[in-house]
Order: sequence, then structure tokens, then C-alpha cells
Amino acid sequence: MQSKQMKIVIVGGGIIGAALARSLCTAGADVTLFEGAPGATPASFGWVNASFFLTPEHFALRAEGLAAWRRLGGHVTWAGCLCWEETGAAFDAQRDQLCALGYAVEEVTPDRWAALEPDIAAPPCALHFAQEGVAAPADTVASMLRGVRRVSGVRVLGLTHRGDRITGIETAQGHVPADRVIVAAGIGSPDLLSPVGVDLPMLRRPGLMLRTAPVRQVMRHILVAPGQELRQEAQGHIWAPTAPNHQSDDASEISDRPDLLADAALERVQALVPGHRLTWEQVMLAERPVPRDGLPVIGACGPEGLFVAVMHSGITLAAITAEVLAPQVLDRPLSNAQAALTAPFTSDRFQSG
Repeated sequence: MQSKQMKIVIVGGGIIGAALARSLCTAGADVTLFEGAPGATPASFGWVNASFFLTPEHFALRAEGLAAWRRLGGHVTWAGCLCWEETGAAFDAQRDQLCALGYAVEEVTPDRWAALEPDIAAPPCALHFAQEGVAAPADTVASMLRGVRRVSGVRVLGLTHRGDRITGIETAQGHVPADRVIVAAGIGSPDLLSPVGVDLPMLRRPGLMLRTAPVRQVMRHILVAPGQELRQEAQGHIWAPTAPNHQSDDASEISDRPDLLADAALERVQALVPGHRLTWEQVMLAERPVPRDGLPVIGACGPEGLFVAVMHSGITLAAITAEVLAPQVLDRPLSNAQAALTAPFTSDRFQSG
């Protein structure tokens, strides 16, 4: 007798929800994804990397995130990154720390730079992370969601459960039953989880991303200069966060006008590519989903059948999140390596009881 197909609802249509939906559909589950207003993904820089991390365990997860994208195939352009954000002793410390962790790092001289980025003025020295890349956010999500059943524009009001087991979600149009529910709703996740007894404290981390009008190809890599990150997509648009040192930006609010912040960021970008007149055509606001300690939250939580996947950066971690969470949702065991990789990142660390 054929077993009943597991019915799974995913709340959240960003890159994390999309990666999970793809993985679960491929595994044969009956998946419906509820996507609300656009979250952080469309305004993401798109950088897939492990050169930025908070703890050794976080580095291990991010490094495996790169490997997971390669296993998945087809979504990431492995352009590599050139980084000269740090100088002096801090530059040496960054290089030595990453080398000690086994990360592939090449120190780039001006002569070597000329072969890598002939149209960009060479800094005195830089670090080359050849294994890093870019996943174009909107295109990647659209590709992953091809063939996935989606409900758009319908607000999920809450989660439903009977005793200690999840039973589905509640919408203004009625109850949607499910055997499993995954909350991947970014900054909207805490409001869904709290009523079922799961605490997910979040930081407020708004960010602005600008996109220039297209110009001819002037850079080949992701560039991380002092006070500015930038990359260029195949269509010629240059993407750049408006905040200097975007990776470590800890501002809890944006009080200045977005257009003025975009103007200032464009000046910094223009200084790096002086031979090409740039104009910006769009600036996008994203509320980045950052748990209180800055680290991802992945795994089972609350009533049986409920799972959570909330993090920054979802771009780097989407593929590995799908690899390690989809089996749990489907009641399949993780390998010892997968279990060890994800153990530090469950929601248990935030629960007081």
C-alpha cells in the first residue's frame, strides 16, 4: 500500500523558502509555499562567501554553504572576490585567520591584480577568494520556484496546532492543513512563532542596496574595498550597499533619505571606477533577518512538525539549509557530519524554559 504523501506548508518566499521548496518537491513531498510581501532577498547583495563569519562553527556552516551551492549547481556565478577592506596588521590577521581555517586565500600584488582586474586601479595588496561567487537573488529564487505551488499575497495570520502537534496555518480565508510547517518568513517569523511558545529574538538591521544604470563590463570580481562593496552583473548593472562596511553594519535604523545615501554610495563607487560615468537607477530597502546573536536559526522547534529557518545571510546559506533541514522535515536521519554542523544553530539557545 502506498504511503500518504506528506503535506508541507512553507511560510516565506525568499531564497531560504525557495531552496527548501525545491529540495522537498524533489524529494516527492506535497509542498505549498505562501509568499507575502517581498522580504530581504530582492535587495540582497547576492555574495556567496565564507570569508565573513562570527564564530568557528559559523565559518564551518558558511564554508559548507559554498560546497552545497556547488553540489546544487547552476545558480551561482563563481566570479571570486578581491578584498582589501583591511590594511596593515588587520589585513595580515584576516589572511592568517582564514588560512588557518583552511580557506583558499591568495595574496595579490599589483602585478597580479592587473591580470585579474585590468580596468580597476590596483591597491597595494589584496586578498583573492577565488571560490566565492554571486547568486543573483531574484533570478535564483525564480529558478528554484519553477514548478512549485505558491500562494502569493495571502497573509499567514498564525500557526495552528492540536496539543503538541502542528496542524497547519491560519489565513484570513481559512485554515490550511499541513503535516509539517516551515517558518522561513524573515523578520515576520517571531510573530508567527511566539504564540506557539517559540522565542526568536531578532535585531533590527535595515539595509539599502543601490543598483546603477548599466555600463559596459568594468569588473570581473566582487570587490570589497575600504568602506565599499560592489559587484557587476552580466547585464552591466553595478550593485552596491549604501552602508560602508556592509557586512559589519549594525545600524538599527536608517534616518537619512535613501536617495541621499545612494548619492553618497555612488560617489564611493565612482571613485573606484573613474573611467565610467555612473548613475544609480534604483535603491532598495531590506529588513535583514538577523537573530539576536547574529547567527542562523535552523531546525525543529515548538510543537511537533514545526520547523524554522531564519538567518542572514540567506544567500550564502540557502543551499546548505535545504540540505540539512529537508531531511529533518521528512523524518529522515542526518549524517553525523550534518548533525554536528547544525547543532549550534537551533532555536533552543533562545528558549528560557
